[in-house]
Amino acid sequence: MDNQRSLAERMRAITISREYGSGGGEIARRLAACLGWQLIDHEVIVQVANALGVSESEVEAQDEYTQSTIARILISMRSVDPSIMVDPVPYITADEDAYHRALLNVVHAAVRNGHVVIVGRGGQEILAKRHDVLHVRIVAALEARITYVMIREGLNHDEAQNRIKQKDRQRKRYLNYHYHADSSDAHLYDLVVNSSVIALDDIITLICDALTSKALRLGTPPAQLGPGAGSTRYPQEPGDFDAHLNEK
Repeated sequence: MDNQRSLAERMRAITISREYGSGGGEIARRLAACLGWQLIDHEVIVQVANALGVSESEVEAQDEYTQSTIARILISMRSVDPSIMVDPVPYITADEDAYHRALLNVVHAAVRNGHVVIVGRGGQEILAKRHDVLHVRIVAALEARITYVMIREGLNHDEAQNRIKQKDRQRKRYLNYHYHADSSDAHLYDLVVNSSVIALDDIITLICDALTSKALRLGTPPAQLGPGAGSTRYPQEPGDFDAHLNEK
């Protein structure tokens, strides 16, 4: 266990993308506690980005955040990277691009500080080129997600289903708009896990194992990674190999 934790320390961050109601947020919370890492969830990122420069109307569109709340968040985030933090000030006008730039600053600063679990906000795309970040996607069957949302949010079946569809659309639109990417594309992630099949605590174990595995290969040249690494030719032709392919 100590050796696994030591290997994990080589990694800077884990990003968690999730279908709404899949338990991804809860997994991220437990994972951060298990690793002793800082949890940077989407609400913290949004609030800090807001404090760094969006208009009052934009803030209201996200939620109603008081200046005292923003102040507490800024204070708690100064340890991430003081260079991007500012003292709480009245909201200033900024467009969507300014908001997005602020959000990018928060994410990159968090990773520079290291050992963070980042939930949502396109982390898998923002940090796609970093080899020291593990990207995880949590999915679940719709009915399983409906049950989860009904329990957690006290909604009936139809309300839960409508909320899931709305949140999934918003997240899908966000990633597509900013990165021209599809959040359901499995190639964006190192690990995709179905929480309607695997228990949340077992998923945390899988993520920790994947984190260690990726850490072990940080110094490996890209050409030596992948399923072909260390592989040899089949001892005989595969059974489904069409003979005519060998004909010239």
